[in-house]
Amino acid sequence: MNVVILAAGMGKRMQSALPKVLHPLAGKPLLSHVADAARTLNPRQLCIVYGHGGEAVPERLRAEDTVFVRQEPQLGTGHAVMQAVPHLDESVPTLVLYGDVPLTSPSTLQKLANAAGADKLAVLTVELEDPTGYGRIVRKNGNIIGIVEQKDADESQRAIREINTGIMVAPTAMLKKWLCTLSNNNAQGEYYLTDIVSRAVGDSVEVVSTQPAAEWETLGVNSKVQLAELERIHQRNVARALLEHGVTLADPERLDVRGTLTCGRDVFIDVGCVFEGNVSLEEGASIGAYCIIKNSSVAAGTQIKPFSHIEGASVGPRCLIGPYARLRPGTALSDEVHVGNFVEVKNSSVAAGSKANHLSYIGDTTIGSRVNIGAGTITCNYDGVNKFRTVIEDDAFIGSDSQLVAPVTVGKGATVGAGTTLTKDAPAGKLTVSRARQSTIEGWQRPVKSSNQS
Repeated sequence: MNVVILAAGMGKRMQSALPKVLHPLAGKPLLSHVADAARTLNPRQLCIVYGHGGEAVPERLRAEDTVFVRQEPQLGTGHAVMQAVPHLDESVPTLVLYGDVPLTSPSTLQKLANAAGADKLAVLTVELEDPTGYGRIVRKNGNIIGIVEQKDADESQRAIREINTGIMVAPTAMLKKWLCTLSNNNAQGEYYLTDIVSRAVGDSVEVVSTQPAAEWETLGVNSKVQLAELERIHQRNVARALLEHGVTLADPERLDVRGTLTCGRDVFIDVGCVFEGNVSLEEGASIGAYCIIKNSSVAAGTQIKPFSHIEGASVGPRCLIGPYARLRPGTALSDEVHVGNFVEVKNSSVAAGSKANHLSYIGDTTIGSRVNIGAGTITCNYDGVNKFRTVIEDDAFIGSDSQLVAPVTVGKGATVGAGTTLTKDAPAGKLTVSRARQSTIEGWQRPVKSSNQS
């Protein structure tokens, strides 16, 4: 089918210079959620109608499978769909979606498309306790005969609880015909897409309806308050799915997934954690409170202690990370690696059983197995222009407060004495140390402040 997403609205109530459809929900723009749901239907044409915000919308969401058309000025939903008409294939139906309604599920869209078939007009409707502000579905003998907007409805019509969500599927050739007949002779002076329902009835085209699995699938965003409400709805849905999959959440209300989180069984996630991009946690992994993990994988049995930041990293099985550790992009840790508090690792590989437990920076480094990195150790990988690599081979021991000035290699089984600044390779199996000779000055006295000083 064709898919048209209407995304031209100003969003005055958002109180923001950012176009409404670009405001983020779960880490990505509202409009991206709608487009991604549409793509599950394998559309022949995906057309986004934009307006307010200028080129910001197409610049942010540009994709090979998407056509952008501008609505200027904005004269209503019917006028918006008119802008997309030149791009619509008449041999397939057209689905109309809204860029500020982000949580409609693919299954609901497929159900609507199935109901429409090739020749019916299908409307997604929902019954609300308070339908104020929404267009009402007008039926006769159970059949839909029209949709009347709130401002144009009489008292009996305003009592109707079944409302129009705006989402519909129409036979494209007929849709083009109906759009040409729309009038703006109404309370808002706009061309309503909903008026095509009465046109369909007049042309003896059957009008059918389906309903979503949940009311929140049809909720739109017009303010920061509504955006925050939908964010919580989405996160609760994510949390419920994780719980049903066997994940233990310390508090489902204090979880933020801003991307895709894949978990094995018996994963534990404490409060306040944020997962961004694509994150995988294998069986038995434990994530401590207030960790941030982005585009990373954590293998089975690994424990991430609180307040750790992990981005673009691969963490092997049975590792112990944190608290307050930072793993930056390009980090690859093997089995049973320990990275302790206030240790930063960047673009480095660490083999099985190695440890850096305290206050260290490891950048552009290859570390072998069973290596011990003492507290305060720094790999000096950057000379102000270029970056160089440090190699620390198996079973090496790096004493505390050492600086390894790359490019440099510490050989297998070597020991680097505490306080060493290593500028040349350290031979395998030997002790290498560079530090000033300690001496005690006899008869030295600490200066005393004179009496005339304040």
